[in-house]
Amino acid sequence: MGQVKYIFVTGGVTSSLGKGIISASLGKLLTARGLRVTIQKFDPYINVDPGTLNPYEHGECYVTEDGAETDLDLGHYERFLAVNTSQKNNVTTGRIYHNVITKEREGEYLGKTVQVIPHITDEIKRNFLALGHNGDYDVIITEIGGSVGDIESLPFIEAIRQTIWDLGHENCIVVHLTLIPYLKAVGELKTKPTQHSVKKLLESGIQPDILVCRSERPINNDIRKKLALFCNVPINRVVSSIDAKTIYDVPVLMRKEKLDERVLELFGLPIDGDPDLKHWEDFLERLKNPKKEVDIALVGKYVELHDAYKSIAESFIHAGAANECKVNVSWISSEDVDEESVEEMLKSHDGILIAPGFGERGFEGKIAAARYARENKVPFFGICLGLQVAVIEFGRHVLGYKDANSTEMDPITKNPIIDLMEEQKKITKKGGTMRLGAYSCRLKEGTKVFNIYKETDISERHRHRYEFNNDYLERFESKGMIAAGINPDSGLVEIMELKNHPWFIGTQFHPELRSRAVEPHPLFVSFIKAALKNREKKEKA
Repeated sequence: MGQVKYIFVTGGVTSSLGKGIISASLGKLLTARGLRVTIQKFDPYINVDPGTLNPYEHGECYVTEDGAETDLDLGHYERFLAVNTSQKNNVTTGRIYHNVITKEREGEYLGKTVQVIPHITDEIKRNFLALGHNGDYDVIITEIGGSVGDIESLPFIEAIRQTIWDLGHENCIVVHLTLIPYLKAVGELKTKPTQHSVKKLLESGIQPDILVCRSERPINNDIRKKLALFCNVPINRVVSSIDAKTIYDVPVLMRKEKLDERVLELFGLPIDGDPDLKHWEDFLERLKNPKKEVDIALVGKYVELHDAYKSIAESFIHAGAANECKVNVSWISSEDVDEESVEEMLKSHDGILIAPGFGERGFEGKIAAARYARENKVPFFGICLGLQVAVIEFGRHVLGYKDANSTEMDPITKNPIIDLMEEQKKITKKGGTMRLGAYSCRLKEGTKVFNIYKETDISERHRHRYEFNNDYLERFESKGMIAAGINPDSGLVEIMELKNHPWFIGTQFHPELRSRAVEPHPLFVSFIKAALKNREKKEKA
């Protein structure tokens, strides 16, 4: 196509309006027209990446193929576009300043005074354009975190202005997402917040090309005219983004609003027919018309904030649609679970998933949940710490190691069934030092996971420091818990599977990071299928 086209997505009035979903939806529509698209997120916080952030602060930390710890919006990008992102797709203020200060220390600025303009803005621009150098993409969408007017966002906004100046308006457009609040007292949608938001952008030297207006009620033509007049945007580029029942409706809604066509017009690109959304619409049809339902208990320590397990929640939606089934998720705090309460809390559920996490809080509750699933033949899925919980529980109650534990929870345990990885023992820095990204796994023929994946060699994404202690493996397998997946290079146990159980699988990796709307992860699909069978069995009993 020649020159790469750049779309910048900014937000106004308030945060959490859904810039990530709008970016992913626009990317989906352009991809469905045959364009090669990627999306990147620029976050204004000073952390170098989200890897050291508490999930309550920023939701889940999403891990890419190349081991980058990134913002959860990258999960939306991958789930919608079904393409992989990388380290380059998520950049923070912290990374920008780190890069600039490193260059200053190395003498690259030749003694000049280092300033926000031009040095910080130049580094931001360099990162804006980094994905466009290899000719892999036709369009690059850049989402700017936060809201216009935030002090920390100002260097990014200035960098956008300079990039438009450098590349020309024919190669750069700005999509501004803003809120049109509805005031019940007067029964009206109000445009003034959007007008002020656009004014803020104009003060920074940026005229938005397209307004995407988030509202809980439809925007009529009079409001579009008013916004067009006062925001200096043609009326056909005032796009309504009404609240949707599911985020997966948004690409279809944006298609009805012709958002993709407006973008193509601004870039001077041909509009050939309609985007091919057949697979997406098939997915939506199954999602909205389930024939069955299951109840899944998600046992974790961050359940008060569902975004802490965002990819798992979305994987349930994908797997539910694949099974034409509605998945009802109960968010159960592992701190509330113990040996006395576990049956009452879990008996009504058709499957149990123990979520990833770190630290001792709620750990014994997860042990109790794993034991309940094992002893009562309830389909069980343990992810990362969930696998570790499952093997520790098995070690305690089947193998008889009453003090079995992880050295993360008890550094002096006599039976460290889970131990710190050898290469982690000399590491003291926390950020970006775990076992991160995609690693290979070889599946054992004849196991349940082999039949699920239908191949011997797979690759999955990881984020952990601790691993199963292979000194105990022979004893585990002699009692029916087998290593169904092994990393062929290190011998690290990647998957444990329990024989003589309908469905009991733990993975050291994070399969939820590979699930896509139209390509659901096979482990989640199989888990929901097993939960359905369990429900049918209970209903017949």
